[in-house]
Amino acid sequence: MGYLIICFLKRFLDVNYSHFFLIFSLLSVLLPANAAESIWYSDKDLKEERIQLIPQGYMDPSVGDACSPKTYDKPLSLVEVTEAALCHNPQTKEVYASAKVQSAQVGVARSLFFPSVTNTTSASENKTRTTNYSNVTNKIVASYLLYDFGSRDANLENAHQLLKAASATQNATVQNVLLAAVNTFYQVHANKALMDASIESEHLYQESFKSAEAKYIAGVSTPADKLQAQTSFANATLTKLKNEGALKIAYGNLANVMGISANVPFQLQESKVNVIPQMVDGDIQALIEQARLQRPDLIASEAQVKASLAKIDAAKADSKPTVALNLSNTHSDDSNATYTNNSAIGINVSIPLFGGYKPTYLIRSAEATAELNASQRDQLKLQVSLDVWTAYQNLKTANESIKASMVLVSSAEESSRMALGRYKEGVGNMIDTLNAQSALANAKQQKIQSILNWNIARTTLAQSIGVLDNAMIHKLPEALRE
Repeated sequence: MGYLIICFLKRFLDVNYSHFFLIFSLLSVLLPANAAESIWYSDKDLKEERIQLIPQGYMDPSVGDACSPKTYDKPLSLVEVTEAALCHNPQTKEVYASAKVQSAQVGVARSLFFPSVTNTTSASENKTRTTNYSNVTNKIVASYLLYDFGSRDANLENAHQLLKAASATQNATVQNVLLAAVNTFYQVHANKALMDASIESEHLYQESFKSAEAKYIAGVSTPADKLQAQTSFANATLTKLKNEGALKIAYGNLANVMGISANVPFQLQESKVNVIPQMVDGDIQALIEQARLQRPDLIASEAQVKASLAKIDAAKADSKPTVALNLSNTHSDDSNATYTNNSAIGINVSIPLFGGYKPTYLIRSAEATAELNASQRDQLKLQVSLDVWTAYQNLKTANESIKASMVLVSSAEESSRMALGRYKEGVGNMIDTLNAQSALANAKQQKIQSILNWNIARTTLAQSIGVLDNAMIHKLPEALRE
């Protein structure tokens, strides 16, 4: 066995590779110009795609390493929340991995434009009673596809369009994560505002209860007034407890979007909710047209259509003949001093005659897939217009609702103050006082909900147009932040 290994290594290292270099020289001369153009085309597109974990434009460029491990020992701003979501939310990593997979598939399709070279080395040893015979054979085979009626080009175009679709899908997912982060950020602030409003209402009902109790002790009020005030006070306390739980859940939801455990404690920067945001005016038709140009999911759908069209061309080309150049060199040596060195070159023409109707059905399948993708793209175009229209109308409604709720809160505060004052002076009744306080609590809740709806509608409109990125987040109203 030792002799066999030594013989194998010696013969392998002594192989004359002049034919190997001759093969590459011939293939370099015969390499068609369109093949080189296709290879360069793929390389250029791969550079333009710039596949990365967080696509450009979605993170603050002033931040050094935004995706480094974070410590949540200080209140977080909206920008910090969104960047934490982009870095640590598993959805962004999932689509990033998908984009890298498709990027590799482009390389696989591009490899068909290069020659295929294989080297096979074998060694054997035969022993009999009278002889001891060993043989070492080395064979190099090179093959290059000269012409295939455009199958390689179609497969490369298919892979390239799928890469474009994967990149656009990554952008769409990033925008969805941004939307979720912004909306949950505002939801936390809305729940905090509701919590503060419920504490104020509790104090107000407590004041009414103390007043009713004092008047009952003084003998100038009925037990019914005291019980009604006590019931309203207890109900306000219950509402406060519910709002405390809702606030904790909102923090957990935001932590989940940020890609951290729901029990990780953190705080947000304080926000103001008493300023009426300015209405975002715009031509709705122009916004819809902008969305059809910029929505990443629509771009991905269009790329899927182009990829399926390229698949049709590939399926048709695969059913046609192929022409390939084959070269080989076989070097054989054995212990009986028999030596052979054979080289061959030839043209191989492969003509598919009958494949059980498989090529026909592959073409039909590709055509049906293209039709399906086109229908899905057209449906998405309609959905894009509906998304923009709905978000725009929600934004207008929320803007007007904020104005109305501000008036409502102002009048409800005055009504509650006067009702409580009249009751303390003995010229009002407890039912009117409690009704006025309930109306005030509802008015504050409506104002908070209107501002939340406005913030959600604005970011949803940006996402429906396809412009929700770092720059858009920095343009969100500073009046809502300290």
